[in-house]
Amino acid sequence: MPSLKSRMLKLALRRIAGLVPTLLVIITLSFAIVRLAPGGPFDQEQALSAPVRANLERLYGLDRPLAVQYVRYVRGLLHGDFGPSLRQRDFMVSELIGQGLPLSATLGLAAILLAVLLGIPAGVAAALWRNRAADLSISTVAAFCIALPSFVTGPLLALLFGLHLHWLPVAGWERAAPRYFVLPVLTLALPVAAYLARLTRASLLEVLRTAYVRSARARGLGSPRILWRHALRPALLPVVSYLGPAVAFVVTGSLVVETVFGLPGTGRFLVQGAIDRDYPLVMGMIVVYGALTLMLNLIADLLYGWLDPGARHE
Repeated sequence: MPSLKSRMLKLALRRIAGLVPTLLVIITLSFAIVRLAPGGPFDQEQALSAPVRANLERLYGLDRPLAVQYVRYVRGLLHGDFGPSLRQRDFMVSELIGQGLPLSATLGLAAILLAVLLGIPAGVAAALWRNRAADLSISTVAAFCIALPSFVTGPLLALLFGLHLHWLPVAGWERAAPRYFVLPVLTLALPVAAYLARLTRASLLEVLRTAYVRSARARGLGSPRILWRHALRPALLPVVSYLGPAVAFVVTGSLVVETVFGLPGTGRFLVQGAIDRDYPLVMGMIVVYGALTLMLNLIADLLYGWLDPGARHE
C-alpha cells in the first residue's frame, strides 16, 4: 500500500491542479461583471470632451473589443502585471495592493487563529459538560455572537472597550502597536469561533456515542485518554471542513471591519475602486482575494485529508 506521505502528496497535487481552472473562472466572471456594469472610469471626470475621453480610452486599451481586453489582462496576470490604476494614476495596482495587503492578511490570519483557539476548546467543554451550566452558557454566548453581524459587533466593542473603559483605541493604525489590532481581530473572530464551538460540540457528542468509544470505556480507559486518542480527531472533521467557508467569511468581513475601525488595509481600495469604476484596481483585489481564499481552502482540504484516511484514499 502507498505510504501516508505519498497519499498526502497525491491529494495535494490533485487539489492544486484544481486551483488554476477555479481561479480562471473567478477571473473570467469577475472581468465580465465589472466591465459590463453601468458607468465607466471617466464618468466622474469634469467636463471631458469626446476627443479627450477617446484618447484616455485608447491610452488604457478600453476602446478595444471586450475579448481582446480580457486576453490582454490575462496575459498581464501571467507576468504578475495587474495594470495601472485608472483613478490613482500615479500608482500601479500592484503597488496599491502591496500597501494594504500585509495588514489585511495579518488581520484575517489572526482572526482565524483566535477563532480556532476560542471555538474548539469551548465546543469540547460544552460537549463534556452537556446540559450543565457551562454548556448552556457557551451555547448562549455562541448564539449571541452568530446573531450579531460584524458591523454591529465592532461598534459595540468600540463603545465598551474604547469609549467607556478607555482600554483600547477605537480607530486608526500605528505600526508596532498591537493594541490597534485587538478590537478588529476580536470582531472578526467572534462569529467564526461561535460556529466552531457549536460544530465541535455537536460532532464530539456524536463521536462519544459511537461503539468504539463505548468499547474503550468498557476496557477501563480514562476519559482524558478516550478524548485525546479516540474521540477528538474524528470529531474535528466537520470543524476542518468549515474552515474553508470560514476563510471566505473572514475575507469578506474584513472589508467591513477595516472600514469600521479605519484600518489602512486593502478593503478601502476595493470599495473605492468599485465606486470609481477603476477596473484594474477592482480586478486586482478580486484576483488577490480569490487566490488567498483558494490557497487557504487548500490548506483546509489537506488538514481534512490528514485527519480522515477515507479522504486520502478517495
